[in-house]
This record gives sequence, structure tokens and C-alpha cells, in this order.
Amino acid sequence: MITTGLLWVGGAAVVAAVLAYLIRKYGDAEGRSANNEAAGQVFTIVGGLHAVLVAFVLIALFDAASQAGDAAYKEADGLVAATWASDALSRETGEEVRKLSREYATTVIDDEWPKLADGEAFESTGWSQLDRIRQVVAAAPADDEWQVGRKTEAATQLWQVYQARQARLDAAGGGISNVVWFVLVIGSVLAIGLPLLFGGPLMRTHVIIVATLAATLTMLLYATYQLQNPYGGGAELTPDAFRSAVARFG
Repeated sequence: MITTGLLWVGGAAVVAAVLAYLIRKYGDAEGRSANNEAAGQVFTIVGGLHAVLVAFVLIALFDAASQAGDAAYKEADGLVAATWASDALSRETGEEVRKLSREYATTVIDDEWPKLADGEAFESTGWSQLDRIRQVVAAAPADDEWQVGRKTEAATQLWQVYQARQARLDAAGGGISNVVWFVLVIGSVLAIGLPLLFGGPLMRTHVIIVATLAATLTMLLYATYQLQNPYGGGAELTPDAFRSAVARFG
């Protein structure tokens, strides 16, 4: 992943440097220096708007990855809490809920997470497994006030598991729309193209500036691409929360 990113960044810098060199060497030099003021004003507007858009998209993707990780831990912790609350109802109920919870966590780790990382649509038994846990808790006897409270706590925790699971699955279907990608790519091309109109006494400095700008924008676009799916790419969230839950279940 890092190697691929370096190749993209380095390739963009080389292409931009070659273009800047060829334009400066073989292009019409007359009036080039005079273009600096006009082209600079346009570049300030285009570059500023593009920087705001890229920053907004990256911040949104970072937040989405963080929320997906929080949802996974909330889901796993709620499952553990529901299991512990069920232990107070009866031995049979506690063992059944613990077994079903372990199976559910294993399904998330082995079946769902690899498909989330690949960005694939999938069907899973996770929902039916959760519903089975809910049915076991609902059917459990509660003979005193303490058990009634534990049963209510288990049901509340299971509802939080449902919500966190939905949030986790929704995070995998995020990403960036084609319209936003179009704006990001075209804005980057314009931001790199405008400095090619600049002039100055030193060709070497001009080439370095354009190459640096191209490398920076490519790096940001590559980071945006990698962060689209929080379960794969650069974010690559892992199911550690569910592995920890399985360990707690014994």
C-alpha cells in the first residue's frame, strides 16, 4: 500500500516536472512573467476552494472510520454485557446466550469482516443469530425484582447491539460519490495546470514548485481513495473487539 502510494506520488511529480520543463523550454516565453499576477489570482481562488474541499472530504472520512471503530466496540461490549446480565436469570439461559453470543461474534470475525474489507455486498446469519439471542432472553423466567432488572438490562444491551451492528454495516457502504471524485480530480488538474502558466528567471525553481504541488495533491487524493472503506485500504479496521468478546465468553 505504501509502495503503491509512493509510485503514484512520484509518478505525478515526474509527469508534472516534465511538463513544466517542456513548456518552459519550448513554449513561447513572451509575456510569461506578466502572466504571474493574473494566473496567480486565479490559482489562489481555485487552489483555495480545492483545498477546502479536499480537507472537508478527508475529515469526513477520518470521522467515518473513527465512528465505525467505535460502533464495532460498542457492538461487542453490548454483546458481552447482555451475556453477563443473562447469567443472572438462570443457568440454562446464561449458557444458551453465551453460546449464541460466541457464535455471533465468530460469524462477524470469520464471515462478515473479510467481506466488509473487500467492500462486497453479502448476506449473513448475524441478524438471525441476534434475534435468536433476543428470543432466549425474552423467554427467560424472572422470579424476583433482581432478575427482572437483569432481564431488562440484557434486553437493553441487545438493542444497543442491534443499533451498533447497523451502524457498522452502514459504514461499509459509504465512500465517495462519482460527482465528488469528478470535482476532486478536475480541481487537482486545474490546480496543477495553472502554475504551468507562471514565469520566472529560474526554470529549475519553477519545475520543483510544480512537481511538489503535483506530488502533494496526488498524495491527498490517494489518501482519500484509501480511506473510502474503513474496513479496508488505509484505515483497515480489525475485528479485535469481537476477538476480545470471544475471549471473554470463554
